[in-house]
Amino acid sequence: MFDKVLVANRGEIAVRVMRACAELGVDTVAVYSDADKHGGHVRYADEAYNVGPARAADSYLDGEAVVDAARKAGADAIHPGYGFLAENADFAARVEAADGITWVGPASDAMERLGEKTHARRVMDDADVPIVPGTTEPVTDVAAVTEFGDEHGYPVAIKAEGGGGGRGMKVVESADEAEDALESAKREGEAYFSNDSVYLERYLETPRHVEVQIVADAGEDGEGPADESDVVHLGERDCSLQRRHQKVIEEGPSPALSDELREKIGEAARRGVAAADYTNAGTVEFLVEEDVDRDPSEPLGPDTPFYFLEVNTRIQVEHTVTEELTGIDIVKEQLRVASGEGLSVSQDNVDLDGHAIEFRINAENAAKEFQPANEGRLDTYDPPGGIGVRVDDALRQGDELVTDYDSMIAKLIVWAPDREECLARSKRALAEYDLEGVVTIVPFHRLMLDDDRFVDGTHTTKYLDEELDDELIAEAQEKWGTESSAGGDDEEVSEREFTVEVNGKRFEVELEERGAPAIQVPGGGAGGGGGQQRPPQATDDDGDDDAVDVAEGGEAIEAEMQGTILSVDVDEGDEVAAGDVVCVLEAMKMENDVVAERGGTVASVRVGEGDSVDMGDVLIVLE
Repeated sequence: MFDKVLVANRGEIAVRVMRACAELGVDTVAVYSDADKHGGHVRYADEAYNVGPARAADSYLDGEAVVDAARKAGADAIHPGYGFLAENADFAARVEAADGITWVGPASDAMERLGEKTHARRVMDDADVPIVPGTTEPVTDVAAVTEFGDEHGYPVAIKAEGGGGGRGMKVVESADEAEDALESAKREGEAYFSNDSVYLERYLETPRHVEVQIVADAGEDGEGPADESDVVHLGERDCSLQRRHQKVIEEGPSPALSDELREKIGEAARRGVAAADYTNAGTVEFLVEEDVDRDPSEPLGPDTPFYFLEVNTRIQVEHTVTEELTGIDIVKEQLRVASGEGLSVSQDNVDLDGHAIEFRINAENAAKEFQPANEGRLDTYDPPGGIGVRVDDALRQGDELVTDYDSMIAKLIVWAPDREECLARSKRALAEYDLEGVVTIVPFHRLMLDDDRFVDGTHTTKYLDEELDDELIAEAQEKWGTESSAGGDDEEVSEREFTVEVNGKRFEVELEERGAPAIQVPGGGAGGGGGQQRPPQATDDDGDDDAVDVAEGGEAIEAEMQGTILSVDVDEGDEVAAGDVVCVLEAMKMENDVVAERGGTVASVRVGEGDSVDMGDVLIVLE
């Protein structure tokens, strides 16, 4: 086993990996950006190294800086977590080439093969794993899209080679939409994955998203599985509750699959992984054709069509569901395989016990199209507990929300002997989750636990986007929601809580003091509370670097939401008219045209393609 592992990630997944290392007696190293100098993963690690500025491209995505930190720390392995560099084959190859450092994940060449979606489809097809009807080579022109649509019917999905999570995917409903959709998919592929190659698939109208967790040994020669016996599947997870192709709630086992269909899909995953010479942990994703009129008491039978979607060559956000069902620590299995110890489990001793559901506790407002929060502080943070309740997190009470990377605060995972009890226990746990100071999607989760389609297990990947009433989401947010504590009124407001007793009955009382500082109690927040003392939070003493002086009569065009710049369509000195598109901003899986509200001359361009921006950032200045 390794002596010291550097975790090339942040937040809850970094802490999750470090906990597994601690149980194996392995020291841990954190890396952090300037924005994360007081991050929970930094506090947890045995040692930590700064790898650059807040911008991910200059820190967490800087492979050279990460490997340099590993060398400085004397780490003998790097675990990438998920996101950032986790599926970057070039980074994996860089680690593999580094003397004395082991990559905890699949080999870089296997990542390369399966990361290219058309190549992965060919591998699976050769291994007799069903694939969605489509192309196995990239397409470059509009004619290929329309010819495919004429042959297979519309809608058609155009997908980026390096895509995932809905990024780089466009749905074409008719031949008239083909040209714009093709250009949009290629543009997103280039912006997010540095690869503008795209391919085509028949777009399935009402699928379920079912994925199989696998772990694979390197075999006797250390080059990959000799056959399927070196690949173990740990059951499936149902990730059908999605918004714009982004998972929101995941569970296992799938409430829709019969045991026979479950076994067929699991064996297909083992077969495909073995054929790809894939080692370590990964997830094979499938689309299963759901019958929307199905009786919930009648699961989908063994003849139900299912199709390979993609392989995620890393650990998944929702791996926790599988761990609760099997009792197997997947991160430890990753470390064992990478260190040469091999898997501690075989297919014969994998048993699924009970039911588990994961709720992503994101700092988003579901009533505003799941808009991510751009500020906030965890004034109160008291997660639930009790039997069958697990919380994976890194933030603690008093921490400021870091919005530079993603909106996840924590993951709540609930287990029970069966799905009905798991839903009831989830209601209790979500009601217990006490979060103040940050807007979250906890109210949305509570709503779903009373939603007939979700409770019956007959929802599909389209349910949230096309069927659920937005008014119900707004009502849930109003009933159970919280608001951001940052920003707002310039006058300082302090809140204090007291417990009083009247005629023998206990009452909790909140008082607001305007213009007065809160009472600070050692070891706790304002007004008391106890708890562990933590390092002071990061403060910005450098002033507003983004402040822009706009000449008299000029106009600053600002970002209306947090996102990524996909393209800049004007240059300094260009003349624009009211309504002209000046740039394209991707936010919440959607492309948004940023337009000039009036005509003028472009005085300055403040952003470039691929830049991350926050709400209110100046993009273009007109004069």
